[in-house]
Amino acid sequence: MTRIHNAVLAAVLGSLLLAGCERPPMETTQTGYRGTAMGAVVNPRIAGPIEAAQTLPEPITAIPVAAGAPLAKDSYQNVQVLGDLPATEFTRTMLAITAWVAPKQGCAYCHAPGEALSSDKLYTKVVARKMIAMTRHINADWKNHVAPTGVTCYTCHRGEPVPAQVWFKQPAQRSAGGTTAESNGQNHPSVAAGLTSLGIDPLAPYLLGNEPIRAAATSALPTGPGASIRQTENTFGLMVHMSKSLGVNCTHCHNTRSHAEWAGSPLTRTQAFHGIHMARDLNNAYLVPLTASFPAQRLGALGDVAKISCATCHQGLNKPLKGAPMLKDHPALAGPWGAAAVAAAAAPAPAAEPAPAATAAAGPLGRILFEVGKINLGAQAREAITAVLAALKAQPDLKVALSGFADQTGNADKNLALAKDRALAVRDALRAGGIAENRVQLRKPEFAVGGAVADARRVDIVAAQ
Repeated sequence: MTRIHNAVLAAVLGSLLLAGCERPPMETTQTGYRGTAMGAVVNPRIAGPIEAAQTLPEPITAIPVAAGAPLAKDSYQNVQVLGDLPATEFTRTMLAITAWVAPKQGCAYCHAPGEALSSDKLYTKVVARKMIAMTRHINADWKNHVAPTGVTCYTCHRGEPVPAQVWFKQPAQRSAGGTTAESNGQNHPSVAAGLTSLGIDPLAPYLLGNEPIRAAATSALPTGPGASIRQTENTFGLMVHMSKSLGVNCTHCHNTRSHAEWAGSPLTRTQAFHGIHMARDLNNAYLVPLTASFPAQRLGALGDVAKISCATCHQGLNKPLKGAPMLKDHPALAGPWGAAAVAAAAAPAPAAEPAPAATAAAGPLGRILFEVGKINLGAQAREAITAVLAALKAQPDLKVALSGFADQTGNADKNLALAKDRALAVRDALRAGGIAENRVQLRKPEFAVGGAVADARRVDIVAAQ
């Protein structure tokens, strides 16, 4: 009987210990050379709901802007930001921002009832003005991180006045003294660091301060002074935060042969480098100066203002909102209003000119991405197919080949069959668009090498030789 009790107790304790582990199957895609263990790992039970939750607001139709139209700064009072916009485009942008940030509260969230629109009585208007300027700054001056997609207020707010993913400085944990007097929050799991015990505040040293982010040595058996244990734990805490924020693992940015060397690192590491510096710039130049504008209840436990991190925009995805290019519908947020922006606002974007056959042969005419286990064509896939149809109709001699790709996780035969079915779905869509059967070729499906997980579930439309 004692043995039975022990066995039951062991089973219960074992299940509790493993409760935090992720059960298979997991999706992995080779992102580097074979043998380097550079694989992107995705849990479809986590990534699936996050991707499904990405919703986009309908863009507000642009109003044609006539030459010499009055500007917002000349039509309204106290327009300190966006005054360079034509008055009609200014109004359209304000309506869009209201829908992105305060759809329930409406204009009254920033404008006090009974007061003139020029009044700064509400702190929310003062803050909103600074945030609009910050958005323009991101799109104009941080293109190394956000281009070509860009950001809008919706990227962070998602229909809420306060973005879901902001952070404050954390007060130090109570200590018993002795050797733990400067524990830096060790053994107090931090949400910011993915519920690890790698220090309670892994963000302030790097996204507010300028502490060096490097713990790994650049040579074997290094000698001399190096990073302290505390610095190392802070660095790892930041890395865990970035990994959780983007829904990726370490190999998204690092070559497994050397975390320290940049030469062999993926390009995503350079983009992440610019993202860290961008977050630090925005916190110090735009958010911290607003501290006095906020009421006490909007500040953190230490009296600091809410700040941004990688999670504020990304919210669990490598590309915020799955890379939706919302900025193209609102060029007012791209930077100072110029001739190009006026042209964009004056009329709907023209259909893309079909690429010549000689140019198209150098790369895909279109790339169709699919959801896990699905072969149906989504809205973005339909847009890509529409562009290919335009190219085929403009060039009667152009023929295309469809290449289906699959990832290398799970059952190989099933994945290749899925890739073939996706290619057939694209072929049928081209036929339905009026393209003759002899102008569309099917190539043998194959496994994707060096792509992200989403890129592996794809069909490339290329010019046939």
